[in-house]
Amino acid sequence: MTSLGYQICKTCVMDSTMPGTVFDEDGVCNNCTEFPVKAAQHWKPDAEGARRLDAMLARIKAQGEGKEYDCLLGLSGGVDSSFLAFKLREWGLRPMVLHVDGGWNTELAVANVRRIVEANQYDLVTEVVNWETMKDLQRAYLRAGVTNQDVPQDHVFIASLFHYARRHGIKSIISGHNFATESTPMRWQHPAMDVINLKAIHARYGEKPLRGYRTIGGFEYFLFSPAFRRIKFCHPLNLMPYDKEEAIRFLEGHGWRKYPRKHGESIFTRIFQDYILPVKFGIDKRRAHLTSLIHGGSMSRDQALALLQEPHYDPVGIRREIEFFCRKLGIEVSEFDKLIAEPQRSHKDYPNWDRYIKLMEPFKSAIIKLRG
Repeated sequence: MTSLGYQICKTCVMDSTMPGTVFDEDGVCNNCTEFPVKAAQHWKPDAEGARRLDAMLARIKAQGEGKEYDCLLGLSGGVDSSFLAFKLREWGLRPMVLHVDGGWNTELAVANVRRIVEANQYDLVTEVVNWETMKDLQRAYLRAGVTNQDVPQDHVFIASLFHYARRHGIKSIISGHNFATESTPMRWQHPAMDVINLKAIHARYGEKPLRGYRTIGGFEYFLFSPAFRRIKFCHPLNLMPYDKEEAIRFLEGHGWRKYPRKHGESIFTRIFQDYILPVKFGIDKRRAHLTSLIHGGSMSRDQALALLQEPHYDPVGIRREIEFFCRKLGIEVSEFDKLIAEPQRSHKDYPNWDRYIKLMEPFKSAIIKLRG
């Protein structure tokens, strides 16, 4: 395989701007050649998946017997987690529903969370992250110049799930992650769970202590919680046919309203994916998402190519959003523009967990099995 010069895959829409993407002599990228192997392991929308799903549900119910809740669902208000909320009730599960408010919810996201919870008569727990800390951490990441600007949100979301699972003796965390629409790896993205990297970036560029912000260490995340506390992520959408457009139509029938774009439930994520990634880092995340849909059979390559011709953002509208974003974050627009224009830096320019992950490499298969 080669990776010289700009190239776009002949069968999907991934191109050579994504780190780690290489092409064979026929011009097919490794995302396409690796998909069948990964799908055979993780994606079972068939009779075997139905059997595995039944076994998963039976295990969750048995572990939760006699407890107030038998599982934990993180609800963002997005399609996947909202659809799962209805499926959990259909399956007879008793979830604690957790919403982590990182300070960037849109009004539509808040309304959607409320509608989903009320429709299913669930108990909702809202974890509100200390806003001054979140602002400080996100400013630090902007100044660090690293690609994964979503780490401050993603890390606290996962850390909060583990906290509530431990606190309430819950063994199963229900995840909306699914292979049907998210099979393509984001190879540019440093892991959000690298707390060493997070604390190093904050120590370098932050101005306030990390108060009111939950973190979780690599040992706890990879080994202690799954091996000793027996807390496991469950991915039921991988064990059933799942069509996102059908899920949206179902949700709309229950009062949920569609977002104008992917990840529209978070103002920050929208700015990050629609502006910061393509403008500062030259990364079009849509390519990974559309490639997953092509692999999953819900979109043709021609349809994906047509969507990629659409601009990431409206130039006038994005400036208004950036002005709001900067006011909320407590920085000047001029500083934001300066940071966007500066050369990008690698997460590896700061202390990180890479050497520890390397030590765990011989145990990778066992760790993946533990994680669920």
